[in-house]
Amino acid sequence: MYSSTHRNALYVAVLMALVAMPGSVSAAGQGAAGSTATEAQRLDAVTVLGSRRHDRSSDTDTPVPIDVLPMQAAATQGGKFDLTEYLQYASPSFTAGRQTGADNTDSVENAALRGLGSDQTLVLVNGKRLHTAALVNIFGVRNRGATGADLNTIPLLALDQVEILRDGAAAQYGSDAIAGVINLSLKRSKGCEVVAGYGQYSRGDGENWTGSGYCGFGIGNDGVLALTAEYQDRGRSNRATEADPHRIIGDGKVRNGTFYLNGELPFGENATFYFNGGIQNRDASSAAWGRGGIGSDDIPSRNSEAMYPDGYAPFIDAYVQDRHGTVGAWWMSGDWRMDLSQTAGYNRLMDTIRNTMNASIANLDLINGGSGISPSVFDAGGFSFAQQTTNFDVSRFFSGWRSGLNLAFGAEFRHETYKIYAGEEGSWADYDGPGGGNAGSQGFPGFQPGDATSKSRHSWAGYLDVETYWTDRFSTSQAIRFEDYSDFGSTATGKLAAAFRANEAWLLRGSASTGFRAPSLQQRYFSSTFTDFVAGVPTDVVLAPNGGAVATAAGIPSLKEEESMNFTLGFTWTPTDALSVTLDGYQIEIDDRIVLSGRFQDDDPSIGDILQQLGVGEAQFFVNSVDTRTRGIDLTINHRANVGQGVLNTFLAFNRGTTKVQKVNTPPNLLGREESLLEERDRRFIEGGSPRSKAVLGFDYVLGNWATDFKVIYFGPMTLGTFSGPPEPNQEYSGKTSADLAFTYSFTENAKLTLGGTNLLDTFPSRQNPDETDNGYIYEGVQFGINGRAFFTRFSYSF
Repeated sequence: MYSSTHRNALYVAVLMALVAMPGSVSAAGQGAAGSTATEAQRLDAVTVLGSRRHDRSSDTDTPVPIDVLPMQAAATQGGKFDLTEYLQYASPSFTAGRQTGADNTDSVENAALRGLGSDQTLVLVNGKRLHTAALVNIFGVRNRGATGADLNTIPLLALDQVEILRDGAAAQYGSDAIAGVINLSLKRSKGCEVVAGYGQYSRGDGENWTGSGYCGFGIGNDGVLALTAEYQDRGRSNRATEADPHRIIGDGKVRNGTFYLNGELPFGENATFYFNGGIQNRDASSAAWGRGGIGSDDIPSRNSEAMYPDGYAPFIDAYVQDRHGTVGAWWMSGDWRMDLSQTAGYNRLMDTIRNTMNASIANLDLINGGSGISPSVFDAGGFSFAQQTTNFDVSRFFSGWRSGLNLAFGAEFRHETYKIYAGEEGSWADYDGPGGGNAGSQGFPGFQPGDATSKSRHSWAGYLDVETYWTDRFSTSQAIRFEDYSDFGSTATGKLAAAFRANEAWLLRGSASTGFRAPSLQQRYFSSTFTDFVAGVPTDVVLAPNGGAVATAAGIPSLKEEESMNFTLGFTWTPTDALSVTLDGYQIEIDDRIVLSGRFQDDDPSIGDILQQLGVGEAQFFVNSVDTRTRGIDLTINHRANVGQGVLNTFLAFNRGTTKVQKVNTPPNLLGREESLLEERDRRFIEGGSPRSKAVLGFDYVLGNWATDFKVIYFGPMTLGTFSGPPEPNQEYSGKTSADLAFTYSFTENAKLTLGGTNLLDTFPSRQNPDETDNGYIYEGVQFGINGRAFFTRFSYSF
């Protein structure tokens, strides 16, 4: 792993570059700066990522790799109805996957870059930090132990473009930007459009209805107000096998109602007030593991003959409220551009467990002469996360030294609050004592009063960013940032990047940076007792909060920040206006990575007695336990050509990357028990939770009123662990290929109809032993997922 010597050397290099700038620098003219600021606010085809300069050139001229994805076609003609799923098939290093059999993770999709966790990718909206979801993922192949921003809270139709910075950027943007940054640029064009869509799996389930409307119109003095509304209704799918007839395995039900606004209002010649915000309410329902009926071992422990004689599957119904908003203004003060903004975000998830029971209530009723009845619906409680962020940014371009210099500096203050709400007593309590029916609501026990919490923290940061254009062909970028957190202390990060244009076609680029990620409040304070199925056998598990009595007794230290060292090196090649190629290699080293530990058993010498008193068999914790190294390459090729009477756009996006655990960091009092901190199965989740490679080859052909979109998608092999471990073989998933195809016909310039299909080859992951998978199914929800082929149609009309 990287050493403190390497980190300090980078800081010294950045500081020397910053202080070496000459003092006699003349400013660019007032008129030019004002014009530049106005153009930057339009966000037409210019990325705001990776640079504080506001007259940026295209993404192929940047010293770090950036993908710019226009969203109009995806919103009006695409076969993916939400943003996370669309990006999974559009960006080479973007990783997501719809989970199933993973409790609340089935209802909230998180995404990440370069095979790392979702909490190691920073998400912005119009350049401002987006809050994360309140959920911390406990189950599922992807993002176990992590939390992240929920991209599906923003409608596709509300977006102008998505910008993906594939490089460490903590020195520029702060915590979480280890793997990269995603900026969601909202649309502000004038005019209106409506989109209606429908999709369904070829097996007749998973119906997906969506309706969206957008209107942008002028306000005030050359201002714009853009409004977007969307309703989405996704039905349940089920791929359960005859071996487990009580199981429902597939997509959960989701109903989203979303409203977004975005706008700006100039005042005076060199100032603009801007704003954006969104509201989403989501009703979601996912199925838990099935419980057996008469003749099974689940009576009386998890079922009652009087209630579900044929067995049942509990439903975890999540109600998610998401709120986001930013207000701010930029203005010119002489030659300096000032920007002051306030962003607020809130995410709340509350669980109702239906088609369930508290077996201890039913068993007590049976003991007392009743038939063995329990309530079938419970309020299980939930959690929320709120974030307030204040930003002040200053920048100025100087033209009088060399080929120019851009100076930027600023500050950020952030306040965060995390809460857990207890469920009703029946959702968690044990009414008949040990040895009877299991306590709490089956499928998902409610949060107990001891789990309930309300914790807050604040942080502040200051940064300095200099971009130096030494010649017309060579430029460097230097950034340094200091952050202080109220709950764990301070940290400093730095970044150096350089770009050299060898000729009009070739640009060489590279960067080196340090980064960090603060432990989330969700990781610090999440607390829950739940039933997990290990190789099909139910086991009660407590996930104890960091700093609590159980974690302290086990010897788990207080969480601290993750630290990273990032390197990228690559080139862009644009020999003609019709062809562009980018190739970038990267290495990301992360020290003290926060993961969900392995299981501590109730015979553990330190906490066994405590677990037995709690009535649970195992315990888990969040801990800074591993150092990892990620290496890989990203390749993108875009080509445009006239073919026949039409135009053909061809693109190839490819990523190849591997993550390896380099070291397990064991606290002194846990030496010799590394397996408790990181079981082999959990190591595989870190190293193999994403395909080692991914490629998308696309052909978009437009001929008259017809447009054809054809994609070939490849997900590379994966290796996951098993519950039993050696000599039981690992889960080996071979590489898989499929294709998407869509045809669009334009009746008029404003009216379009699209028909198409996704996963047309009906590709599924490699079959596994269901006793050894995390979800108890014949394969995990990886690669193309578990649903198979689907068909869709969309109609759009603009006016």
